[in-house]
Amino acid sequence: MRLLSLLLPVALAAVGRAVVGPGVVTGNTAVHDPTMCKDNSGKWWIFSTAVGIEIRTSTDRTAWTLIGKVWPNGASWTDKYTGTSNGNIWAPDCTYMNGQFYLYYSASSFGSQNSAIFLATSTTGLPGSWTDHGLITSTTSANNYNNGSWWLSLGSFWTGIKLMRLDPTTGKPTSSSVTSLAQRTANGGAIEASVIYKFGSFYYLFTSWDNCCRGTSSTYNIRVGRASSVTGPYVDKAGVALTSGGGTLVLATHDNIVGPGGQDLMTDGDGPILIYHYYTSSGSFLGINRLDFSSGWPAVV
Repeated sequence: MRLLSLLLPVALAAVGRAVVGPGVVTGNTAVHDPTMCKDNSGKWWIFSTAVGIEIRTSTDRTAWTLIGKVWPNGASWTDKYTGTSNGNIWAPDCTYMNGQFYLYYSASSFGSQNSAIFLATSTTGLPGSWTDHGLITSTTSANNYNNGSWWLSLGSFWTGIKLMRLDPTTGKPTSSSVTSLAQRTANGGAIEASVIYKFGSFYYLFTSWDNCCRGTSSTYNIRVGRASSVTGPYVDKAGVALTSGGGTLVLATHDNIVGPGGQDLMTDGDGPILIYHYYTSSGSFLGINRLDFSSGWPAVV
């Protein structure tokens, strides 16, 4: 489950060199909560939930190779939030700019509000090359949410998705205040995996609804709303506020794709790209699709 996503000025997200694809992804694609970015050489990188955070690379955005972990020797500073020694680190969010990778990542356990978000950077992206910059924000049971300008969206269940402003010189919050962006009461408030994506004159807030991580019984699905300001208010296609349970369906279970979610977005040479995981009877796998915004609302291509 994705607890966070970083929004930078749109020009930083765009990268050159048109690509053909995405096609059917191949190679080592057994991922969960994937995030994708692209370096100056034109290589694509995917980071995903795992012990130590797994790293995969591709030269064509189709064939993927597992090359190791961000933290090959573990990340002991996350143990107090995962509740175990060297537990899974969740839902990383990658941005590449000015020759450097920025990776926000979260640590928690299912059903817990004892959660935290951290920041790491690397100039190469390779396993073991990362510098951790420590805690960005954390929550406890006292909080009613789970976890030009930089913005961090975060949250999982409870009272939904929040927004924090970051200092671009440090990558850390400018204050402890948060803005509410989206909330559900249905299905126990099951909303998470927020991603804010700027396209045209609108900001689009993507979230995952319902239940992740149950294999082929997963009910995850991807929803969206839009606003003219990054801080909202966000509404769906029918005009229902996301803070009142609104959300237009983007992608749900279909054919042999079960429970798509844990999504990320990036702008590539061929336009907006949706990255997510889905389930089959063999496990959790990587999905990549283009998005078409020509109607004003994203549609999977």
